[in-house]
Amino acid sequence: MNTEKDFIETQNFEATGNSKWEAPSNIALIKYWGKYGSQYPQNPSLSFTLSKCVTQTTLAYRPLEHKQTGFSFDFSFEGNPTPSFHPKIESFLRRIEPYVPFVKNHHLSIQSNNSFPHSSGIASSASGMSALALGIMSLEKKANPEISDIYFLKKASFLARLGSGSAARSIQGPLVSWGVSDAFDGSSDLYGTAVSSQIHSVFKDYQDTILLIDKGQKKVSSTLGHDLMNGHSYASKRFEQARDNMSLLKEILTEGDLTSFISLVESEALTLHALMMVSQPYFILMHPNTLEVLNKVWAYRQEVKSSLCFTLDAGANVHLLYPKAESDTVLKFINQELAVFCQNGQFIEDQIGNGAKKL
Repeated sequence: MNTEKDFIETQNFEATGNSKWEAPSNIALIKYWGKYGSQYPQNPSLSFTLSKCVTQTTLAYRPLEHKQTGFSFDFSFEGNPTPSFHPKIESFLRRIEPYVPFVKNHHLSIQSNNSFPHSSGIASSASGMSALALGIMSLEKKANPEISDIYFLKKASFLARLGSGSAARSIQGPLVSWGVSDAFDGSSDLYGTAVSSQIHSVFKDYQDTILLIDKGQKKVSSTLGHDLMNGHSYASKRFEQARDNMSLLKEILTEGDLTSFISLVESEALTLHALMMVSQPYFILMHPNTLEVLNKVWAYRQEVKSSLCFTLDAGANVHLLYPKAESDTVLKFINQELAVFCQNGQFIEDQIGNGAKKL
């Protein structure tokens, strides 16, 4: 088992070059809500890695002509300089500096693009931070070409976590655990781990269609929401529940038990939002159209005996999960009955994916 010390880089080298990485978003089946210390999760989580909802980030680096106390970087999003992102990137670089001190020697030029709307509840911070972490690891590998692929991916996940907790799960795929769990060997609070246990074939091409109920900025940030778990009345019971659910979900994924999968995944989604509603201060991120969709999904499932289910992140949008064999009928249902509840009728068709890749 790795510790933080294993990821400390002592060489303070200089290099010129660039790299481009594509990193996916992910959707948690077991939700992590609440953190401590340096972005450690209060409970373990498990996610599907997505395939089409990705961030592509080009990182160009060159040695600084004159040393400075802070970090030197510029950032553009979708081709436009975006200074509003600078504080988040500055905070990220400050957190990772002990492990990649060479970033201080370089000017970093970061160009990033999403295949999906930013702030749409599709974990853009997860895909964005993991793509940037992979670029920084490419710089390290340029100086230390002998580092193994396993170490490269672990450290990339470790670094990404320091920018966004869920980014730890966006390096590999198709299923990734994050947080120490008795259910999964090698699981760690430090980085995400690809699930290596046997998974039933029905889950290997699972579909995720994301209904964009609201594409705007959330009223309450995930960071604030996580912080509200400190001293939360139900926190300890929730953390225990999540640990138990990890074991249950492992068995479900192995056996291909779709009925139990639906029950557990939807319960996890509603538990997440219930925790928000009983926080102090309390808040609601679901919209009326979110509830309309959930009730429509329940009615549809009962009527046609479908395996369609939903999950939610910390936002208003709905992820619809279903076996590929049901794609035609579910997409017809979405177009005919659910698209009307989406902002401008928009939804994204995605599916389970295999993780980040170098471009």
